Amino acid sequence: MTIDIPTLEDRYIDSCRRQGVLPNSSILSSLVKAEVKKAMHELCSLEILIDDLKDVDIAPLLDLCMNFDASEIEAVDVRNESSCVLNGEYALPLMRAVNQKLRVVHLHDLSYGKDFLRDISQRGLACQVLTLRCSRFRKLNLMGEFMHMHTLNLDFSSCLTSFQEDCFNCMPNLMRLSMCDTRITNLWTTVAALSKLPSLIELRFQYWQYCNDAGTSFISTSGKSDDTADFSLLDSIPLFGPFTNTTELTDPNFSAEDPLRNFYTLDEEVINHDAQSMAEDSSDDSEDDYTSDHHRYWLSDVFPGWSSEVPLLHENVDGEESSQGAFTEPIADVSMKYMSRHASPICYEKHYREFMIASLPNLKNLDNMPIRKIDKERSTGIFSQYFEYLPYKWKHKESVVSILQKREIKSGHSKVQSSKHGPSYPSGQSQYFYTRSLSAAKLGSSTWPFLHPLSLIGCELDKGFHPRQFEYHPSDSSLMVFGTLDGEVVVINHENEHIVSYIPSLGAMNNVLGLCWLKKYPSKLIAGSDNGSLKLYDIHHIPRKVTGIHGNFGCVTFDEFDQLTSVHVNSTDELFLASGYSRNVALYDINSGKRLQVFTDMHRGHINVVKFANHSPSIFATSSFDHDVKMWDLRQKPIHPCFTVSSSRGNVMVCFSPDDQYILASAVDNEVRQYLAVDGRLHLVFDIAPTESSQNYTRSYYINGRDYIISGSCDEHVRICCAQTGRRLRDISLEGRNLGSSVFVQSLRGDPFRDFNMSVLAAYMRPGSKSKIVKINLLASSGHCNKDDIDELRPCPFHSMGA
Repeated sequence: MTIDIPTLEDRYIDSCRRQGVLPNSSILSSLVKAEVKKAMHELCSLEILIDDLKDVDIAPLLDLCMNFDASEIEAVDVRNESSCVLNGEYALPLMRAVNQKLRVVHLHDLSYGKDFLRDISQRGLACQVLTLRCSRFRKLNLMGEFMHMHTLNLDFSSCLTSFQEDCFNCMPNLMRLSMCDTRITNLWTTVAALSKLPSLIELRFQYWQYCNDAGTSFISTSGKSDDTADFSLLDSIPLFGPFTNTTELTDPNFSAEDPLRNFYTLDEEVINHDAQSMAEDSSDDSEDDYTSDHHRYWLSDVFPGWSSEVPLLHENVDGEESSQGAFTEPIADVSMKYMSRHASPICYEKHYREFMIASLPNLKNLDNMPIRKIDKERSTGIFSQYFEYLPYKWKHKESVVSILQKREIKSGHSKVQSSKHGPSYPSGQSQYFYTRSLSAAKLGSSTWPFLHPLSLIGCELDKGFHPRQFEYHPSDSSLMVFGTLDGEVVVINHENEHIVSYIPSLGAMNNVLGLCWLKKYPSKLIAGSDNGSLKLYDIHHIPRKVTGIHGNFGCVTFDEFDQLTSVHVNSTDELFLASGYSRNVALYDINSGKRLQVFTDMHRGHINVVKFANHSPSIFATSSFDHDVKMWDLRQKPIHPCFTVSSSRGNVMVCFSPDDQYILASAVDNEVRQYLAVDGRLHLVFDIAPTESSQNYTRSYYINGRDYIISGSCDEHVRICCAQTGRRLRDISLEGRNLGSSVFVQSLRGDPFRDFNMSVLAAYMRPGSKSKIVKINLLASSGHCNKDDIDELRPCPFHSMGA
């Protein structure tokens, strides 16, 4: 027999009497409201406001919840609107006691702690709508069951930076997701996580407001303009369309196949009225507004396909566009102004909207803007123009097993050919075809690359050393050398993480910024520090262990080069160059140990990096903060450069491609360009959005031969781009536990022996933190990084501009 609401009320009062507590007035009021709803033939829902509860109220309330399954109550909403006095450990038992009739859970408080969030993550909830405002999730990992949930709101969770790979696997019915004002940044991992949501149709990382010169005009759920709406919080903004209401969000009969009624259309009468009034009263105002630290955009800036001459089209259910309800006459640009509110950092990634639309084809609404057929077509074109789905222009994901089978079949066919003929490859396929195919297959299945901070002999690297620069060995795939802020030089086997040789500072070195291995003599390397010290070491004559015994180790000491930032050896191991905080470059003879010459005034500013070509022993390039990159030839007495190319900002570094066909120049704030080494003609400009920061020092290097480049800079991702097309392949996020500080890429190098492998010297811009060398393997799948990812990093002195 169904328990009616008056009976529930009586049982609740009896329970309070047995527990020796007074009935909570908020609970009694909610029961009365539920009875009124039933009488009016509305959904008989009960609202429990946690703010009004105390610990003593929990026991009788739990008794009441046990009766809900057999009662007239159809749905229960649990809300927390402000700071509450209820102990967090009681909140979860309360929600679980409601069981299957739990409809909405709205929590807006930080007082519940990590255990509360961990329990929800691991066990799940039976609710349909879950709001966790200001939660403390850092990497979202919702592994419990959320089978009934169709709406998830994580707005203002400022700690949230990324997703675990399988965090959405248990949400098959999730249709709407909001993450405004989070710290999500990575397009690729975000899309990979969201693609696990088969029912997702609405997504929000920011909220677009329609506004005019007189103020913001917001279309409320009633369909009327509300110029007095408070946008300091998103509480006043409906989730997710201008007409979304609680009934639609929680209606079990609501379907994604429904015409999506009012979710994707603005009130036409209100829009036309506002547009007309703005056209009459507007003035020319082109100044940017940075309200709430977010930009105000023109509509045409956000959607270049839209302009003042183009009606704002809406899409019918069948996908065809309609101009019904759109602007009927041209309107000045000022009347088409939209403003982004509470945007997550991912929204400022270049081509963010097109990337999301092209990657999530089932999405109907993004950032409360409808996705039209024309938007999908344009996004597909933008994606193919600026992004690479898989390496080497691979169009579709393929398994490694399939590629290996094809290779075996081709190999069997080639055996019947005569040995007199040269190697035969499939039509249109080079000798690298299968290697590249395997790379594409592995990378396609590992969106989250394997990140591994180096450690030495069981102790973390950063506890004993403070790395400042590092270099892979040119011929031994297991060796790496790094120099420290304390002037030490350490050679390690980065595969087994053992020290091979240790060179103490001997009181002479300080901030090792220049390191270069010799090629013909692979046991030797040159190290230079910012105090001018320059030495050549033979690691065969250096002890393996860190000891207090100091010795000369048979090193060769060269004349000092003051304020050194860079050293590089030529292809024959006969000469090396040094540059630094001056306009001069010094040339040294390795065999004699003498400085041969100092080339003066090669630039108008100090020279950050000098690099020899990989094959020509006399060709070298210099990069300077004077905005110029210059190519020089020692055979012509470098008084005049072979050519000069210029950037719009100061150049941080330059390097040659492995075959010397190109030079790659990186200037401040993501200005990365590739030139033909033969004459300096511009070959490619990489489409990396600037941050408008003069401190955003950018460094770029080649990987996979000269197929791809990696680019890293302050407070941003490591980006991987195709060196032939410029299209972005992946972004790699370096994440740490302490999120109040920014990640700084001090240095990075591609592994010369392993495709899509690299190492990054990463640091946080936080006093007292330490630097770490992090190995990255894009072909190995791992959504986790040990030791809370990459925490406790050391700040980088900005004045140390080594490569």
